[in-house]
Amino acid sequence: MNCLACGQENPVGFKFCGACGAPLDAPAPAAREERKIITVLFADLVGFTSRAEKLDPEDVRALLSPYYTRLRHELERHGGTVEKFIGDAVVALFGAPVAHEDDPERAVRAALAIRAAIAELNEGDATLELEVRIAVNTGEALVALGSRPELGEGMASGDVVNTAARLQSAAPVNGILVGEATYRGTSHTIEYRDAAPVEAKGKANPVPAWEAIAARARYGFDVEQRPRTRLVGRERELDVLAGAFDRVRKDLSPQLVTLVGVPGIGKSRLIAELFQVVDRDPELIHWRQGRSLPYGEGLSYWAVAEIVKSQLGILETDSTETAEAKLRASVTEAIGDSQEAAWIERHLRPLVGLDVAVAEGADRRAEAFAAWRRFLEGVAEGSPIVLVFEDLHWADDGLLDFVDYLADWASGVALLIVGTARPELLSRRPGWGGGKRNASTVTVSALAPDETATLLAALLDQVLLPAEVQEAVLKRTEGNPLFAEEYVRMLQDRGFLVQTGGGWQLEEREQLPLPETVQGMIAARLDSLESVDKQLIQNAAVLGKVFWSGALAALTGRERFLVEEQLHGLERKEFVRRERRSAVAGETQYAFLHLLLRDVAYSQIPRSERADKHTGAAAWIESLSADRSEDRAEMLAHHYLEALQLVRITGGDESVLREPARKALTGAGERAIALHAPAAAVGYLEAALELTAEDQPGRAGLFFTYVKTKAMLGGLGLELPARAHELALASGEFELAAEALSMVAAEHWVVGEHDLAIERAEEAFALVADAPPSRRKAQVRDAVANRLWISGREGEGLELGRQG
Repeated sequence: MNCLACGQENPVGFKFCGACGAPLDAPAPAAREERKIITVLFADLVGFTSRAEKLDPEDVRALLSPYYTRLRHELERHGGTVEKFIGDAVVALFGAPVAHEDDPERAVRAALAIRAAIAELNEGDATLELEVRIAVNTGEALVALGSRPELGEGMASGDVVNTAARLQSAAPVNGILVGEATYRGTSHTIEYRDAAPVEAKGKANPVPAWEAIAARARYGFDVEQRPRTRLVGRERELDVLAGAFDRVRKDLSPQLVTLVGVPGIGKSRLIAELFQVVDRDPELIHWRQGRSLPYGEGLSYWAVAEIVKSQLGILETDSTETAEAKLRASVTEAIGDSQEAAWIERHLRPLVGLDVAVAEGADRRAEAFAAWRRFLEGVAEGSPIVLVFEDLHWADDGLLDFVDYLADWASGVALLIVGTARPELLSRRPGWGGGKRNASTVTVSALAPDETATLLAALLDQVLLPAEVQEAVLKRTEGNPLFAEEYVRMLQDRGFLVQTGGGWQLEEREQLPLPETVQGMIAARLDSLESVDKQLIQNAAVLGKVFWSGALAALTGRERFLVEEQLHGLERKEFVRRERRSAVAGETQYAFLHLLLRDVAYSQIPRSERADKHTGAAAWIESLSADRSEDRAEMLAHHYLEALQLVRITGGDESVLREPARKALTGAGERAIALHAPAAAVGYLEAALELTAEDQPGRAGLFFTYVKTKAMLGGLGLELPARAHELALASGEFELAAEALSMVAAEHWVVGEHDLAIERAEEAFALVADAPPSRRKAQVRDAVANRLWISGREGEGLELGRQG
């Protein structure tokens, strides 16, 4: 039986899901929605509607059937979801329901493939004469995760879809137009030319557009051999790689080294640095590199095929005859025995595209593995060889089995096998490389803050960066080198970071935007999780960068031990980490491994759901012990304020939130005052006043506290204390009115209006002259006495100061 909450299959007889603990007989959950960055592909045939008017419906279907079939094939081959066919037009989504880090590139490559497929169809049937206009656009959409496009249910809604349609109608015949976000995310792998901005109906400004011409590399695979900046903070890892290479040459024994780390942490950079080490060596050394692709059909052994084709010198443009000749010559050169060479050649043919596919039967696969190994050993007998398998986390089990087999069975040759992978590989294969003396795993961790600062200085070609520039990027990137590079590039491209005579200057902004490339990487990692784990991450994101297992149990309604088990798994996958100490007694404290992980997960939650979750978080905080509750005042205020603002935006009922939010904000303001943080206190108190009715008891005192706190920041003026005086008088709080009027007097004194200052000060004291002794009365009296003394009326000041 499949769990309706998370989709996990459970044995017959289970009453609760073994993965998430949900009741298996519970009703189906409501359809979930997420905010996601998606890429929309819109394609429409040109002039076919008028042509179809003259044809019988059956003839129209027969004419278009090959087109529809090929269109769907290319879209799905590149990882797209066909949302709908509308006549002779199609809308496809990339990044929905599941995100991939390269969704914009996938979509543009699919568009290029569709254009090529139509040309091929036209060549095969001269009567077709099909022409097409295509557009690709990237942006945020609300995605219905449970929708069924095959039944006509819509999946995505948002301006990104409408803009794609506008771009499509403006595209040239057989042309592909892309929007700005798509262009930014793919300009390094797709060749473009400038196009005129599109005047789109309903848009205030023209939509920037570019025309896609061709892909720079067939599958986006380019080996970086000359890094842009010097290596920072990775000397130890590079020494491990270089040391392993020295050992294989000395011992003639293979070594397997796997670099494991989160996206952007520097695995590919280390490969590039190792290449430089190998390239400087005077001995002839073979360097062969292959990558596992995240999409495409028939690519099980793609990385091995890349390596073999590179060794054989076979190009994509080679004819069958040329490829066969190169295969035969290379195998003969590497393998002396003609019979063995023929056997190896037979098993290499599928890898280089000369036969249909690699046989997958157990015996046949074992024989193929042996043949591939013998070929690589034969090459290594002549010269040392380095084999690089990139992105092993995307590899299927067949490729992983071969790499494992190669490390186990190759012998007597100088062969270094280097793999790169994300932590997900170790979740799939916990024993990867284990039990082998010739295998090691190197964890590539985040850079230290000083190392990241050095990297930023190198990127901007400036030894000392302005503090605000360095702090802004360090805070967001948290030691991830690629994130740092992408942030710098994004800030420069969008004009937020500009070079002036005095160096780099960062435009003042409340929040820095997130580069699309970085957002795509993180969203893809989140979508790789089981649904129940992803939802837990999203709930944690509501709580903040730091969160507690008890809070998650309260938000999800699940048992704490189940939540702890999930968090343990997420810790192994390097999404979160457990903190050694907790700020909440009796609670296990966790933190997101990276702030951007939290930001992306939070951004995916629809606003109405966010409001409910923030309210739930506030309720959990209030349920904690009342002892030292003031320590949690700011946290409580944050959740109530976020919930209230989200309810307002979505048009919900805010009445139940106003009073608890007002109290929480007031408490947070008082806490900030006690901590000598007047700027923060003013912000909290302003928000509390917005929620306090004009006639609500306590408003005068709250407003006075706000004014008094604002005075700590300087430049108060007369208006605010005068207003505080009026409110206090109206509510009959004369001591409060007197203190407010005393502040008015102080403002007059500051600008040199001494007579007015004394007059207002005396009026203030008159309000409390007959009142019993109190702190406020004493403060007002002393203020009047001091001003009288300073203005030369020492006797009056002294006499007033002696009064009780």
